[in-house]
Amino acid sequence: MGIFSFFSKEKKETLDKGLSKTKESVFGKIARAIAGKSKVDDEVLDNLEEVLITSDVGVETTLNIIKRIEKRVAADKYVNTEELNRILKEEIEALLTENNTTGADDFELPEGKKPYVIMVVGVNGVGKTTTIGKLAYQFKKKGKSVYLGAADTFRAAAVEQLMIWGERVGVPVIKQKMGSDPASVAYDTLSSAVANDADVVIIDTAGRLHNKVNLMNELTKIKNVMRKVVPDAPHEVLLVLDGSTGQNAFEQAKQFSKATEVTAMAITKLDGTAKGGVVIGISDQFKIPVKYIGLGEGIEDLQVFNKTEFVNSLFGAN
Repeated sequence: MGIFSFFSKEKKETLDKGLSKTKESVFGKIARAIAGKSKVDDEVLDNLEEVLITSDVGVETTLNIIKRIEKRVAADKYVNTEELNRILKEEIEALLTENNTTGADDFELPEGKKPYVIMVVGVNGVGKTTTIGKLAYQFKKKGKSVYLGAADTFRAAAVEQLMIWGERVGVPVIKQKMGSDPASVAYDTLSSAVANDADVVIIDTAGRLHNKVNLMNELTKIKNVMRKVVPDAPHEVLLVLDGSTGQNAFEQAKQFSKATEVTAMAITKLDGTAKGGVVIGISDQFKIPVKYIGLGEGIEDLQVFNKTEFVNSLFGAN
């Protein structure tokens, strides 16, 4: 069992509920794809390929999965359709294991980095500020002191929302007036955090993609200014993506990966959508760890991504 033994019953229930629409959609399509077939042949594989692509797993990842299944079918000579779900589960889990290096099962911070600085990026509307608030809550629950930096200075709503989360969680939020230099806000936040011996700093940034050059320059400037206070900051660049947007999330991951060095991802809004397959594709295509998944509006509904439990929930395993 290892670290997975710490995955609580409550977390599992939240995950199962959050992925229920994806599970129903994917397995409904698979059932139709193999109806009337007794063994896995080329037609079944073609149908399965279509199911995975239309479930937002992505073309390249789908082809990768199909290739793996073809190898299994060739090796085993005869694979009946009843075994297909098991093989599919095993191959998807293997894929996630290869491409996702996060192994923690709880909200943990690395030793020796204090304050641990997280710069959060993502377009407006993906749940970026909400994710920051939920992260702050989880870290505070573990006894860590947290500072938030409102460096999305171009949207009053973003600053206000972060202030609300700060009050709700009980952590300080550093802000400046609207239109201020985002790098200046980041500098002030880190300076205050260092002065007060904080454990973790989370910096919100502007969610704009209309001009990648400006975005890249802005994020680079924020990084450079932060390093005047904490030389190796940021320790993590967390990209927040809205899982319910399917292929749009792939495009955003591509653009932000070009604009800055993304080191981890949070995929939100997986509850209420049938597009949960996007987690598999994004993990595979970008080779960037999916660190967190969002499964609801509640303050507790952000989970550390546990690939084993994710696949188990998707496939109905216990």
